[in-house]
Amino acid sequence: MAPIARLDPAARAALPGILPGWSLIEGRDAIRRGFRFRDFSEAFGFMARVALLAEKHDHHPEWSNVWNRVEITLTTHDAGGLSERDVALARAIDALLGEGGG
Repeated sequence: MAPIARLDPAARAALPGILPGWSLIEGRDAIRRGFRFRDFSEAFGFMARVALLAEKHDHHPEWSNVWNRVEITLTTHDAGGLSERDVALARAIDALLGEGGG
């Protein structure tokens, strides 16, 4: 299997314009986005849908949930930082919410 390539610096710098709502994490080659829902059930339902997407993409997020809030961090451990896998999963997550994401 071919190694997964990290995004080059120009592609990484372009991410905020390509993925609205996602932010680069200072000191780490990763992106993060927070989501807020009406209640815990809605937040957990979102997480279940994201889990299915993650399996489909064979790429799994780091995340946390506190009541109606979900925070997702994406990075590609096999690449040692951000890759196209992160961009694709972020776009798919945004699509779940009906957002374009670039």
